[in-house]
Amino acid sequence: MTLRIATWNINSVRIRIPLVKRLVQECSPDILCLQETKVVDGDFPLEALQSLGFPHVYFTGQKSYNGVAILSKIPLSNKQCMTMADSADKRHICATLPDGTELHNFYVPAGGDIPDAELNPAYGFKLRFVEHMTRWALSHKPTGQKLIILGDFNIAPLEHDVWSHKQLVNVVSHTAPEIERLDALKSSLGWCDVGREFVKPDEKLYSWWSYRNRDWRKSNRGRRLDHIWITKQLTPALKTFHIHTDARDWESPSDHVPVMMDIAL
Repeated sequence: MTLRIATWNINSVRIRIPLVKRLVQECSPDILCLQETKVVDGDFPLEALQSLGFPHVYFTGQKSYNGVAILSKIPLSNKQCMTMADSADKRHICATLPDGTELHNFYVPAGGDIPDAELNPAYGFKLRFVEHMTRWALSHKPTGQKLIILGDFNIAPLEHDVWSHKQLVNVVSHTAPEIERLDALKSSLGWCDVGREFVKPDEKLYSWWSYRNRDWRKSNRGRRLDHIWITKQLTPALKTFHIHTDARDWESPSDHVPVMMDIAL
């Protein structure tokens, strides 16, 4: 069975249900993982999303901030949520696919504007969050379990994951401490970065463009903040990878666009 699995920081799911509908029409994801749903569970638009062809919906959220969800056309099992870095923020949700692969949806903190953990607690929280992800990953090393992690990692690790490495080297999302921690996470299980499996590291690749850019296509000052990683044993099953850039032009868009892969599971 080949599945199309997508991740998208939706930036408020209730506002952007029409955009989810358009994504379904244009790309037909079998599983769609959302971040920044920004809604408490009691107000989550369950029926509206199920009506788009996702009968199996898992979610955890809070008012105005954070929140993650997994929408699926196929039955999933073992829905769980982790508390990350001693925070009550709703930033993780996972479920198990029919073949036993675990799918983990993460929303890593943005980290504020000042890249100094002492001056900016939000930046320190971000670093601790990724460290927690690494410890979690290492706990799976003895099991050899098939894993997929994806979501808005809020870190653009490579030189060509940002529009200007020189200008952004001290800007949160591309600083050395963030990249070092994301590299440690990547090394933990020898993760395959699906995007860079298909697009060479020396080629520009973005999934986010600031709302401040009036003509985002012309300026193209993007960053690759949204990622899909898989454990090595899943790499032979990879089929395709796609960033749905056109979604940035949709009416009232998120500043992120959907990122997806096709994989045979």
